[in-house]
Amino acid sequence: MEPCGVMEAVKVTPVFPITSWQGKRVTVFGLGRSGRAAADLLLDLGALVTIVEEQPSQDFESTSKSYGLRGAQVFRGDQVAEGLRDLDLLVVSPGVSKDHLLVQEIGQRGIPIIGEIELAGWFLQAPIIAVTGTNGKSTTVRLIGSILQQSGKRAFVGGNLGIPLCEAVPRPTHPSPAPDYEYIVAEVSSFQLETIHRFKPWIAALLNVTPDHLDRHPTQEEYRAAKQRIFENQTSQDWALINVDDPVVKTMALSARSGLCEFSLIQKVKQGVYLEGADIRARMHGKEFSIVRRDALPMRGDHNVANAMAAMSVSLLCGCSVEDMVLALQSTPTFEHALEVVREWQGITFVNDSKGTNVDATLKALHSFEEPLVLILGGKDKGGDFSQLADTIKRQVKGVVVIGEATQKIIQALDQIKPVALAASLEDAVSQAAAFASKGDVVLFSPACASFDMFRNYHHRGLEFKRVVGELQ
Repeated sequence: MEPCGVMEAVKVTPVFPITSWQGKRVTVFGLGRSGRAAADLLLDLGALVTIVEEQPSQDFESTSKSYGLRGAQVFRGDQVAEGLRDLDLLVVSPGVSKDHLLVQEIGQRGIPIIGEIELAGWFLQAPIIAVTGTNGKSTTVRLIGSILQQSGKRAFVGGNLGIPLCEAVPRPTHPSPAPDYEYIVAEVSSFQLETIHRFKPWIAALLNVTPDHLDRHPTQEEYRAAKQRIFENQTSQDWALINVDDPVVKTMALSARSGLCEFSLIQKVKQGVYLEGADIRARMHGKEFSIVRRDALPMRGDHNVANAMAAMSVSLLCGCSVEDMVLALQSTPTFEHALEVVREWQGITFVNDSKGTNVDATLKALHSFEEPLVLILGGKDKGGDFSQLADTIKRQVKGVVVIGEATQKIIQALDQIKPVALAASLEDAVSQAAAFASKGDVVLFSPACASFDMFRNYHHRGLEFKRVVGELQ
């Protein structure tokens, strides 16, 4: 069935796994974590590897020297074009846009372009469980991993979450070969899905789709089209897991040729996991049964309950028992940078939600609290509509402290809604929020923006928030 109302994904030169890597010229564009993992695998395979990096990190020199000793050529800055001159295959990192002029030129030359998850997928034998969506990907992937581990199953957990998929590829000649995994559980982003060709998850989970990354994807339709590609190569032997409460997701899933599994907070589902009153229940393989009471789970917020239900659906498809699922979910700690309680200081609770990198994520965070809130937000704008926060802020938030490049846009969107203070730094923002809050309040750091104006990434931003809060006296 053709997708309804979603732009068709951009077509690129078809790619098929290479049977012999000896002498094959492969360039890796980007020396971040996924680029390094791809380069390591390619070198182990015997390919002739070139690495190019436009924006070298602080450890570039030492990393470059290390790869040079292994036989790779490394080009940086204005030398990048030279490194892209002679190649049979290009592996692009997620941070490199498909619209990059050099990438487009290579595509026009008929040279295949893939991403790191596509490369890994050529070698992985274990079933792949891939999770995408605007928000909740990391949490859901971690929960799936926890349940599988509790069930005694050997699972790799990574992807966009942190550990690149190439690190899960077995290499018998490598000094430390990858374990024999039963499942590969991977968070995949829209950037990664742009460059797939044959990547085929056994379970493809689409959690939600709201406006995001409009600084990278020209339109919301292109963003959706990238997400929708998670279903592209599935067959009737596979599963599409969708959030039926999200009408955009339901429409996007019309393109799936696989079996359908669902989860919902508001309705019964034909197959999957749903909330009925206070009980989380399942319909799976012709059986209907109770799993656990909602209030028995430690998750704060409906969105995290939905993430847990997605993880339960996957786990049931993998043959896990209800007992193992519940035990794993109840013992899984709060994840770093996702509604993470940092400290209580003078009766004020400070919460780190640095992973709240878009407006929808911050809305979900705000809805997770009943306590009075002081909100710190701001950073690098990704094209979000901050006015969508106004009604919730009006009801729940005592005051707002704004930082970063998006300051003026946020102020305009929240004009006359609440007191808005401007901060010159994160230290200043925490100080102003602490002064505004009273005993019993929550200071919520949920930026609704990317971090790259002031920090290396959301992880660095969250660590800095925790450091600043920890130094309050």
